[in-house]
Amino acid sequence: MAVNRQNIGIIGAGRVGAVLGAALVNAGHRVVAAVGVSAASKARAEQLLPGVALLPADQVAASADLVLLAVPDDMLAGLVNGLVETGALRAGQIVAHTSGAHGLAVLAPVTTVGARPLALHPAMTFTGTAVDLGRLAEGVSFGVTAPDELRELAAALVADLGGQVEWIAEERRPLYHAALAHGANHLATLVNEALDRLRDAGVRHPEQVLAPLLGAALDNTLRLGDAAITGPVSRGDAGTVAKHVQALNDVAPESVPPYLALARRTADRVIAAGRLRAMDAEPLLDVLGTAPAQSTVPAQSTVPAQSAASAQRSTRRKAKGTGGKA
Repeated sequence: MAVNRQNIGIIGAGRVGAVLGAALVNAGHRVVAAVGVSAASKARAEQLLPGVALLPADQVAASADLVLLAVPDDMLAGLVNGLVETGALRAGQIVAHTSGAHGLAVLAPVTTVGARPLALHPAMTFTGTAVDLGRLAEGVSFGVTAPDELRELAAALVADLGGQVEWIAEERRPLYHAALAHGANHLATLVNEALDRLRDAGVRHPEQVLAPLLGAALDNTLRLGDAAITGPVSRGDAGTVAKHVQALNDVAPESVPPYLALARRTADRVIAAGRLRAMDAEPLLDVLGTAPAQSTVPAQSTVPAQSAASAQRSTRRKAKGTGGKA
């Protein structure tokens, strides 16, 4: 079911707001006004929302049936309070935000004037260009939190955007968003670390080396879960991992702590999955428990909190020292 065509106001013509606005226009809705303050936002609005008036936030809100708030998480509460206090909102309006971390609580002030709250987060990274419209059209999941009376409308709005709804309970929004940030944002950091270290190793085109490897790893992981984990940690190859840590320490000591942390977590997962016996993992866990002595990284940052597998190892050693009695 398609949503009745809405007059939409977008507060925040950033990467997300401008793209969603353009997608809603393509679906038959009307963007009546938007907020664009920076030069980048104005240029983005001109490209993606041609002819749409750029107005102050209170005027944008007052002109719309559906007010879409696409601003940084930490700005959202202040913006909502400001719109209520200035009388920009009215009864019957829908006020939706695109934050993954927030649910409906941050929109509670709008209900005091009879407006209706909606949390509508697209699980996608945005470039703020027309490229994003194609990605949306391929089908993106939206983390939605809505009051019961808005569920049907929210589902139809997501369908208009070519997406699928994932209903997220209010109290689960921070966990939902943490999972996305952990997977996407940290993946970008991890890939850039790998690119840098390949350049250090003399590889001229590291992106060409990594592209097929990472593509296959991602595809396998999404299909197979922990069964897709490969490499020296999954095999318990302590000697190889020790060489990795030493090589990283020699060239880029700042890469040692994240390598150790991820290797420990990988060890935890393969042990829990039964792919590596805990007793066979002990030499590996010894390597992962201590960074090279000459590392310039502060000791407290090279040895993160003890992993589950390391804790198991400590317990076993104590048991051995007491004649096998825990």
